[in-house]
Amino acid sequence: MEIIKELPKVFEEFAEARRNAFVNVKKVKDQGIPVIGSYCTYFPTELALAAGAASVGLCSTSGETIAAAEKDLPANLCPLIKSSYGFAKEDKCPFFYFSDIVVGENTCDGKKKMYELMGDFKDVFVMDLPNSQSEKGFELYKAELLRLKEHVEKKFERKICDDDLRNAVKLENKIRVAKKNLIDTMKNDPCPVSGLDMFKILYGSGFKFDRTGIAEEFDAITAKIEAEYADGKKLDKRPRIVVTGCPIGGITEKVIKAIEDNGGVVVAMENCVGAKQYDRLVDEDADDIWGAVAERYLNIGCSVMTPNPNRYDLLGRTIDEYKADGVLEMTLQACHTYNVEHKSIEKFCTEEKKAPYFMVETDYSEADIAQLNTRIAAFIEML
Repeated sequence: MEIIKELPKVFEEFAEARRNAFVNVKKVKDQGIPVIGSYCTYFPTELALAAGAASVGLCSTSGETIAAAEKDLPANLCPLIKSSYGFAKEDKCPFFYFSDIVVGENTCDGKKKMYELMGDFKDVFVMDLPNSQSEKGFELYKAELLRLKEHVEKKFERKICDDDLRNAVKLENKIRVAKKNLIDTMKNDPCPVSGLDMFKILYGSGFKFDRTGIAEEFDAITAKIEAEYADGKKLDKRPRIVVTGCPIGGITEKVIKAIEDNGGVVVAMENCVGAKQYDRLVDEDADDIWGAVAERYLNIGCSVMTPNPNRYDLLGRTIDEYKADGVLEMTLQACHTYNVEHKSIEKFCTEEKKAPYFMVETDYSEADIAQLNTRIAAFIEML
């Protein structure tokens, strides 16, 4: 697919993808296509594709509905959990409304208990995640994957065969490769585009219901960026920052903006919106295709895992590949697993990778934007 539009327009169209998807999800339903909503990277999108369903990430990145959520949930809970529940309870998320099944992955105790409340007004399937990436953990995750398969088959009255899943795996692997090739344009120094523009593409692509053309779209954007870079269109040289930590999206884009408004550039993100999405491929040729899918997703380096070597591995490779001058970790208030793990991540970055590290803790309000700018500016100036 040839991209003939100017890159700024392409970036803005991806930024608008979520808003446009509010309308498009109804069109999907009107065509008789079922919808599966999810909250986490641990949900295997291949399963939805194999079932002939559309998949979408549910609303959870705004403080708009937190006050409503706090009528049922404690105020000192993670803002992502409160936002998720508030959008669902207040019926302000079209994706949630049109989802036939909501898949909840119990990546923390707060989410797990919130799903119980959500189950009072929605078909919520809770995937029970293991706490480790051990052999027993793999057996549990695969069993949960097969249990979800049975639930989807019963709900949609359709059998999912191995070939359906294998074809879906091939499509998603193709998208992962294309996405990685696109992000790899940020290995150039100076960078060709801003990290915020690259984030718009990553985040917006998750709201495209037709997955069949996404890889080609990524490839075309990559070619456009490379051609313009060869013609001399690039940013000024800036300190190169890798972002890690909690998921970023919606209001928490303020962290990316603070980095780049104060002289840095986000060259890569290791978090759930970034490299965790595309780093590992599923073995398309595995005899046990369900086991191959389970292995790929279980190996995501989330802080829920103990120990969590895959996060350090991915973060270390990201620092090296994108020649990071520093690492910034964003954690959400009351996200205990990431907040506790940050000390080990700091040690890994500063001692093993010799990369300056900085951590900011934030929530879904705009009250700390000035403080974030001040603190992040000081970190970048130090670099």
